[in-house]
Amino acid sequence: MNLASPSAPVEAAHGVLPLVLGIGCRRGVTLAQVEAAVLAALGEWPLERVKAVATLDAKAGEPALQAFCATHALPLCTYTREQLAAAPTQAPPSAASQARFGVDGVCEPCATLAAGGGPLVRGKLALDGVTVAIAQHDIAKAPANTASSAPR
Repeated sequence: MNLASPSAPVEAAHGVLPLVLGIGCRRGVTLAQVEAAVLAALGEWPLERVKAVATLDAKAGEPALQAFCATHALPLCTYTREQLAAAPTQAPPSAASQARFGVDGVCEPCATLAAGGGPLVRGKLALDGVTVAIAQHDIAKAPANTASSAPR
């Protein structure tokens, strides 16, 4: 099963809804690393369907994340450790995320939170220091308690 390709049941059930990216990364990753991981996770989905990027508030200052959002005119939504700890994940807990931030993961809970609880359509993909998960935005629900900022 190719997890990077669109999920037919989710598409059929929800129509063509916007996508939200949850991104985690090691400190100091490059824009090229973020771009490569995002494109690998998106697979056949066009980047134009992405409407927001979400990450842990402690990662919001990463230059590569800011550059990715600025390049693609996407808002960057941030979430606290407490919000991430309360959100579900599908991937096994990340030892690095647990040790550094006290959470089981970053990309999956961030994607789900920013999508207003919409379903994950692509679980965690880890590539070259960047993790990406994709959720389908539930347009009936607005993301709660986000500190959003569009890079300028």
